[in-house]
Amino acid sequence: MISQRSWISVPTTGLLFVLLSLLWGGSFVAIDIGLRDLPPVLFAAMRYDIAGALVLGYAAHRTDRWRPRSRREWTLVSFLGLFMFGAYNALIYIGIDHVSGAVASIVISLGPVLTAGFATTLGIEEPPNRIGALGFLAAIAGVVLVADPSPGALLDTNTIGVGIVLLGSVSFAFGTVASRPIDVDLPLSTVQAWAMLVGAAFLHLASPLRGEVFSAAAVTPSTVAALVYLGVISGAVAYALYFRLLDQLGPTEINLVGYTEPVVANGLSWLVLGQTIALSTLGGFAAIFTGFALLKRKALLDAAPIFRRR
Repeated sequence: MISQRSWISVPTTGLLFVLLSLLWGGSFVAIDIGLRDLPPVLFAAMRYDIAGALVLGYAAHRTDRWRPRSRREWTLVSFLGLFMFGAYNALIYIGIDHVSGAVASIVISLGPVLTAGFATTLGIEEPPNRIGALGFLAAIAGVVLVADPSPGALLDTNTIGVGIVLLGSVSFAFGTVASRPIDVDLPLSTVQAWAMLVGAAFLHLASPLRGEVFSAAAVTPSTVAALVYLGVISGAVAYALYFRLLDQLGPTEINLVGYTEPVVANGLSWLVLGQTIALSTLGGFAAIFTGFALLKRKALLDAAPIFRRR
């Protein structure tokens, strides 16, 4: 297991969970705003330049291990950086260039179901029973509802955007599961910082390969505000909360944040950007959540008392 160092005392686990949902849900609105002026992959790279530098500074100040040393430790941060920060964010930001951040947040909520699928495929978890398999099919059907492909134009902008975001979720889920066997004794903040910086380096390399140029970026007050929010608030702060909750709740329970995020994202998108959501998209979200609940029904019932713990 990755070791946990010092953390500030907080009132309840449930409060942290709600706060994380708010911070990450708000990030989709910030991405929508920032993409008006910045190329998507460059935008993602700049976000994790900021977040990685801040978390590394925290790790250097508060822990006794601010950088990886062994080959195993570098393998872990490189793996997480490539799949959970690099490829994941490149695909998410490109996808949000085609669909709204609110819609993308719902597609991303398929992530816990994909994680369970990869865990089964790699032999880390037992194959699901019939009810679990039904849940997986329900979740996939939910993504189809969100994409809402037109029979006459299967490759319309919405379908392409949903497909790209889905690939991003696949990358994150694979990174989550495949990194489990890489056992190290590094502080969480150190792992987080270096994974972010590796991801940022990957994104900076990928950006010009897509033909993105820095001169195409426009610096406006809204761009700066979006970068500050994404780099500092939903980057450094929110990921710190995520790893703390992961340590307290475990992977199944923390995955529930993926189902509160879209609620926040869609509410804020309506309030701030005036975006509305189609009924088919709401139906897709309900199907994805139902699928996850069927797959992880026992773990969710076992976890219920944890959220009431003081």
